[in-house]
Amino acid sequence: MYFYVDESGQTGLNLFDDAQPFLFYGILSSRLNLDVLAEKQLSALRKKLGVKRLHAAELGNGQLVKIEKGLSKIKKKFDLRFDFYCVAKADHALISFFDQTFDQGLNPALPWTAYWTPMRYVLLIKLAYLFDEELLKKAWDARITTNNEKAEQQLVDVCKEVISRVGVLPDKRSRELITDGMNWVVNNPSEIGYNVDAKKDALQISPNLIGFQSVMHGIAGRLEKTRAKAAAVIVDRQSQFNKAQEFIADFYHKARHVPWVNGPGLPVMDLKHMPTVPITCTAGTDSAGLELVDIYIWVFKRHFEGKELAPELYSLIQGQLHRGRYDEVSISALMERWGKWFEELPEPTEEQMNEAKELHETQEARRKPHVVK
Repeated sequence: MYFYVDESGQTGLNLFDDAQPFLFYGILSSRLNLDVLAEKQLSALRKKLGVKRLHAAELGNGQLVKIEKGLSKIKKKFDLRFDFYCVAKADHALISFFDQTFDQGLNPALPWTAYWTPMRYVLLIKLAYLFDEELLKKAWDARITTNNEKAEQQLVDVCKEVISRVGVLPDKRSRELITDGMNWVVNNPSEIGYNVDAKKDALQISPNLIGFQSVMHGIAGRLEKTRAKAAAVIVDRQSQFNKAQEFIADFYHKARHVPWVNGPGLPVMDLKHMPTVPITCTAGTDSAGLELVDIYIWVFKRHFEGKELAPELYSLIQGQLHRGRYDEVSISALMERWGKWFEELPEPTEEQMNEAKELHETQEARRKPHVVK
């Protein structure tokens, strides 16, 4: 299969642009090489509009409507599939803070169950209530600075502020664990390794690379479903993130046969269907497939954001909404996904309750010596 990957809403390491709060990735896939076989049809559509390239943001609803029928014919002829991924940038800052400071492997004042089981999502969502945009900005700025002294001071300030707000949480256990975890960081900021060592390392923790990981898993899922192999993965060329994207794709390729098992109840990361071909970074002006995926991202993004979308253009969405895949990295998506999971848990047996009590006592005995009084 051939995959064509593009993005929209890219603001790099600036996660707090009010005009672009989300980063979107789109994957258009086909069993046929669109760069070769769809070029003739796209050329005719360009000629009809009098443009050198079909760029959706420039064409808008009015112009795209004029070529809707041609686009629909291309969709049908090449049996196109579209997968759509979204990262809420501000939520990414919070998740990044949580992963660095609540990881029990780094922070011994927290129990193993608070990070390596689905209980991590309970704690993450509770933590989200304690952050506002100003505090998130400070936490993210500390995360991406290369100045260790500045980063540690900012991290300490953020943790102290979180502690001062923890009283608004209704349950005692969440207040206890968040307070204990934050106090340990305040007293051991250099042990966390919170900030990056170099600016190039900051690219590895950007929303773009988090979104691209979703892209790679989406491609693997598509290959598993179709029982096909990847002939090419064409990614829009951009100097800032292509090297990091190539690194991720190569890492997943090499780790295809490694079992990635997380804690009990957490999803197992299956990499065995990852593409074996390296990604190809291509200028959008040189790829018919990238030209098409740009249009699909624009249409789906308008639909997602509730913005004006010409009724005729819904023909591109129809069918793709249930044939394609959508995934979102955000606090609200985690609440919806894991809220249902917790609601559907069966009542524990007496034996399970006794086992849980023993585990809790063991965990408390291990972490209590590290709790700052």
